[in-house]
Amino acid sequence: MDLLIHQILSGLATGGIYASMALALVMIYQATHHVNFAQGEMAMFATYLAWTLLQSGLPYWGAFFLTVIVSFVAGVVIERVIIRPVEHAPVLSVVTVFIGLLVIFNSVAGWVFSYTIKPFPSPFPEKPLFGNVYMSSHELGSMGITLVLLLALFVFFRFTPLGLAMRAAAQNPVSSRLVGVRVGWMLALGWGLAAAIGGVAGMMIAPIVYLEPNMMGGVLLYAFAGALLGGIDSPGGAVVGGFIVGVLENVVGTYLGNELKFTIALILIVTVLVIRPSGLFGKVHVSRV
Repeated sequence: MDLLIHQILSGLATGGIYASMALALVMIYQATHHVNFAQGEMAMFATYLAWTLLQSGLPYWGAFFLTVIVSFVAGVVIERVIIRPVEHAPVLSVVTVFIGLLVIFNSVAGWVFSYTIKPFPSPFPEKPLFGNVYMSSHELGSMGITLVLLLALFVFFRFTPLGLAMRAAAQNPVSSRLVGVRVGWMLALGWGLAAAIGGVAGMMIAPIVYLEPNMMGGVLLYAFAGALLGGIDSPGGAVVGGFIVGVLENVVGTYLGNELKFTIALILIVTVLVIRPSGLFGKVHVSRV
């Protein structure tokens, strides 16, 4: 029983990271109606930036917040310079751009930082916090940071004028323009927030999986499964889906073997697409023909 409790709580900790990445995927999907295949590589590159700042002597939290800021700016620039010109291009062209970004970020990271696995420090002590015996201090701390981030985003999108404008621009660009919302910039800010969220997720998962150019491949797969399970057009659903996937991954890995972890994510993706493509909390769109 203790083992099951430990795996569930650890799954919630990693599920929080998947939830963050799933939320970033949903934010980009709402803005472009495409899945950003480069989301994981953008997070990986941001984590390398944090590692570089740490190696230069900057304190952890200074490197953390500076990385988040740089990631946000980079996300805005990518949207304005790379994504905006293909905004109305055919679907295949946009998907090609996303895959191109994935390859570019991965290759540049390998070229600059090499493919050697590097340890990434955790800001939390090695001893368990608060006498907790079920979760490591990093798992508990990363869960806390993830929950604070998700709560801050909820308050931002629910109660601030800028957050409401960003939601409106993503859901109904035409009507938003009619009431004076600068839709283009709102979408760019959405890209910036998605990149910043990915950077936080990368820095939280790096002490667990170690730092290397392909570190976010599996994380992105789990995050995509969580986004589909919760609803690819539902930010709240994607968060719930991310936590569910995290728990399933840990429990399956413990009782059925680590070899089936990726299989569970793929089974979830296929099952949701076949049975309920809108996910658990997504909206079902019906069109007259």
